[in-house]
Amino acid sequence: MEDRPARLSRTLWIGVALLIVILCATYVLSRLEPQRPGPRRVLGQVADFTLTNQFGERVTLADLRGYVWVADIIFTRCAGPCPRMTQQMKALQDALPPDSRVKLVTLTTDPDFDTPSVLRAYAERFGADPKRWWFLTGSKERIAALAIESLKLTTVEKKPEERESPADLFIHSTIFVVVDKHGRLRDVFETTGEGVDPAIVQAQILARIRQLERER
Repeated sequence: MEDRPARLSRTLWIGVALLIVILCATYVLSRLEPQRPGPRRVLGQVADFTLTNQFGERVTLADLRGYVWVADIIFTRCAGPCPRMTQQMKALQDALPPDSRVKLVTLTTDPDFDTPSVLRAYAERFGADPKRWWFLTGSKERIAALAIESLKLTTVEKKPEERESPADLFIHSTIFVVVDKHGRLRDVFETTGEGVDPAIVQAQILARIRQLERER
């Protein structure tokens, strides 16, 4: 009859053997399975809107259905981060494959000055592709509804006594946001600031775009 220490020893070795088998199977399966994308987080739903692009054309959320799009907010008189942000958006435009259906959207914080004709000249100055990149203006209320409530982009007009120069008109976000084909806000990327590498940010945005383009 097998004594108790022998039985415990055998049970222990069987347990170790089973653990090794499970770990090996897990490793093999992990090598065979395709890499899954990151978490499919949804940060919010973009509400319907009606604005005007640089060609004086009406643009609504429906016009962007079925497209992944990247958005930011600037104003053309800006002497701060806006030109740099627009250059980064241009670099993103140039990095997109020719057959990509991605749209780029730039909102203005300064609709009283940034009329469609002003935005068109600004877009041409930065080499914006008119088929891909829209610069949108409209009433302050409609811009705020889209920018602040849906896209989580901050914009605050500075009081005259707080302005350091004639062009120091607004405080606004310096982020790019990514929206999926169903009008859902999916990601946010900081474009400026200490420690931010534009090349790394661009690579991250392109990777996120590719992921969202594969989604239905």
